[in-house]
Amino acid sequence: MKIGIIVAMDKEYEQLEKVAQTIDKHQITLAKSGIGKVNAALGAQKMINEHHPDVIISTGCAGGNGDDVNVQDVVVSTELCYHDVYCGTAIDDTTVYGQVQGLPARYPVDNDLVRKALSINDKLSTLDSRPSTLTVHPGLIVTGDWFVDTKEKMRSIVEKFPEAKAVDMESCAIAQTCYINNVPFISFRVISDMPLRDTDASQYHDFWNTIADNSFEVTKNLLLAI
Repeated sequence: MKIGIIVAMDKEYEQLEKVAQTIDKHQITLAKSGIGKVNAALGAQKMINEHHPDVIISTGCAGGNGDDVNVQDVVVSTELCYHDVYCGTAIDDTTVYGQVQGLPARYPVDNDLVRKALSINDKLSTLDSRPSTLTVHPGLIVTGDWFVDTKEKMRSIVEKFPEAKAVDMESCAIAQTCYINNVPFISFRVISDMPLRDTDASQYHDFWNTIADNSFEVTKNLLLAI
């Protein structure tokens, strides 16, 4: 299978490059798009045009939400939308918050990819240096051009999307691009911080300083499960 993997940042790229080099099962193309929705969409379109992948994966880190989600857990998208898009009701009163008018309110993902990604839950407790409580969660990922570094900002997002499991800056833009191009898509995000439990993004900085290496090892198992 030809798999395109898109990350946003250099440090995510470095982690995923190590992982991709260990997998012979698939033909993997890894790309760094840059941060934010426009960069992510451009990166996805370039990936599709140049490499024609069978599936595109958005991965990297994200802020988490929910009592059952913890730092180092992985959230696998079951659907995606924007938390910072509002097209109003002046022209079309059926368009909901988070929806680009004329496009889906929430972008679906490939159900078979979700099933395979969730199948690694039973394997995680046997991984070296992995806490047995680490979990892969299915759920909604919401995207916007905002690094969520305050509890107030996270609360404003959760008020509109209480069921969201992760918040990032790229996944939905890639989902939209894949939807338009009819390319199967899934996002899985390592939780680097829990904004509603954090102060001044300290969890985020600790993640990269102490546990990122172990966390991105989970990506290898996700790719092997596909």
